Amino acid sequence: MKNLFYLMFIVMIIAGCNGIPSSQSDSVGQPEGKVIVDHEGYPMIIGEFEWKDDDFEARKISPSDTYGLAEEFETLTVEKGDKIKIEIDQNPSSIIVYQENENGTIDNFEIQNNEITLPTEKGYYIYEVVAKWNEGKSTYVFDLNIE
Repeated sequence: MKNLFYLMFIVMIIAGCNGIPSSQSDSVGQPEGKVIVDHEGYPMIIGEFEWKDDDFEARKISPSDTYGLAEEFETLTVEKGDKIKIEIDQNPSSIIVYQENENGTIDNFEIQNNEITLPTEKGYYIYEVVAKWNEGKSTYVFDLNIE
């Protein structure tokens, strides 16, 4: 019985030491990103993530490439020339969007007012969104079928 008590005590001590302090866990987290189509929000798939704030540092490297991440997102069907919005938590200082079409051509642009005007050509497109803050950066992926 005494050994069981010591074992439980040690497990509780170790478990208590393995977390982010509560003051940091409330303010630091992986910012969520959504693509807004017809006033409906769809969470983008998070690729890589880096964050450094005071004495806290976090990093997530995605095991998948852009195509693998796009497969995790439920492809949205939209009309050619439509506008969509990108919303990312914690107000990034810049957002750059990479658009890849079916033949592998990649275009990049910095978005203004969180809006993107979609291509006027039908097809399948993968979007990679890179958001940057003073404390770090994060990448997000989504895909669209434009009709």
